[in-house]
Amino acid sequence: MDEGKPPGGPGAPALLLLPFEGRWLARNSPARRVPSHGTDLLGGRYAIDFIGVDPRHRTAYSSDWRTLAGTEPPDRFVAWGQPVLAPGCGVVVGVHDGEPDHAARRSQLTLLPYALGQPARLREGVAAVAGNHVVIRLRHTPAFVALAHLRAGSIDVAPGEEVTAGQRIAGCGNSGNSTQPHVHLQVMDGPDASTACGLPMAFARFREWPRRRGFSRVRDSGLPEEGAVVEALPPDGARN
Repeated sequence: MDEGKPPGGPGAPALLLLPFEGRWLARNSPARRVPSHGTDLLGGRYAIDFIGVDPRHRTAYSSDWRTLAGTEPPDRFVAWGQPVLAPGCGVVVGVHDGEPDHAARRSQLTLLPYALGQPARLREGVAAVAGNHVVIRLRHTPAFVALAHLRAGSIDVAPGEEVTAGQRIAGCGNSGNSTQPHVHLQVMDGPDASTACGLPMAFARFREWPRRRGFSRVRDSGLPEEGAVVEALPPDGARN
């Protein structure tokens, strides 16, 4: 049995598909720690982040003096504008758009003051943290999945719309509490992150390049390791 494969039956982790094509870097993985983002607030106990990478597993196409001492345009990053896909079949129950996409930050000179502003963003509520986001009520399990930090104006779905696994729902952006374009995904017991509790999840059928190891492995289900690069594979009959 694959390590991290969820058991069947009631209370099992929600089994999802990775919400993208191509290779993405896993950050803040619940495979490393829970709460994965250091807090249970806003339904994020088991949340995970994915950052798009190129074939050499680099997150950005280029770098210059701004990488060390300033902010950078979001379109410099591989993830920017990449399609974000529904990780399971269900019904859209929440959509929020209109939050601006920010400049990206890799420099410690810019990351520190941004981190100090985190409490203020939390006080502003879900939109200030999640940015543009979509919430889907999953069909196969009594849970809701949220995808956050979407690109402003890119959301293709509306509340009440049925979606299928793998359907494009938006583009990857840098809205909300985000320092570079990425996809934040979490599963919750309710549609409103301000009151919901986070639920565990697992992903079906993906190839994983573990951190600092040159080889890859195929996983039937599980959670990506922290710092691993993953790529979705055909579901091969996985429930979605």
